Amino acid sequence: MTRYDLCFAWNWEYDRDFVQMLESACARAGLAFLSVTEENLVTTLAGLSSGEITFACFFDRASESDHSFQPLVEWARQSSVFRINPQEMTVWSQDKATMHLEFVSRRLDTPYTILLSSCQERPDLTQLDLSPLGGRFAIKPASLGGGEGVVLEATSQEQVSFVRKQYPHEKYLLQAHVNPRLLEGHPAWFRVLVCDGAVYPCWWDQHTHIYTRVTADERFRFGLHGLYELVRRIALICRLHLFSTEIALTVEGCFTAVDYVNDPVDLRLQSRAVDGVPDAWVENIAGRLVRLAARNSLR
Repeated sequence: MTRYDLCFAWNWEYDRDFVQMLESACARAGLAFLSVTEENLVTTLAGLSSGEITFACFFDRASESDHSFQPLVEWARQSSVFRINPQEMTVWSQDKATMHLEFVSRRLDTPYTILLSSCQERPDLTQLDLSPLGGRFAIKPASLGGGEGVVLEATSQEQVSFVRKQYPHEKYLLQAHVNPRLLEGHPAWFRVLVCDGAVYPCWWDQHTHIYTRVTADERFRFGLHGLYELVRRIALICRLHLFSTEIALTVEGCFTAVDYVNDPVDLRLQSRAVDGVPDAWVENIAGRLVRLAARNSLR
């Protein structure tokens, strides 16, 4: 039997650099790495079924967009191997409506939000009062990712009705507009990656989606300790090993969770895509995931 320490399932071409970093980190740690793609999925499943191969840790970044990977996900779950971002936790934390209620119950600061049932469940919105949201608000589907179905500068109930009909099975969040504080002319809006307890904060441009690393000097100069504390509280709620979150420091001085939990995380390299993640941090994340696998491969 061939035993692998870490099995990584992926099907997005832009994950290739991340895969190479994982493979290199495994090699340095003396761990056996198995990359599963569309090309070797069938043979991998056959090997697992026959007992010719096995693995100790599993990380899935494929099944959400390609259901043919689901048998691999099920094998890992039923075999009780260690799973990075288990599918059931990913599905649970991806629901923004659920996360909003979790955050509020734990007294995390969030924008004023109205939760709406799906259009299928509640087609009539005649009694909807939008006045607490102010003049501008965001419309966000509860479970879609990648900005799909999101309207950031909504102003009317007609827009809400139109968007809900586009995705009739989706619950929606109507989120009050957040005004970030300016720090030396820089909007205090952050996209933060979290990996196995490590926090990777970046300034985040809402329009260009460009990451700029928060430096240690900026953390102390601007008093951003509350940002780190909020992120760690979010990690305790979602219980994912790797995710990202979006946080703003408001003009009132509150660190506010705006986009709650994102998984899977876009890990394209900044050296290859202008809106990618800083290369050094992607490599650091790959190393942390391999160390996480190493700690659990001996169970």
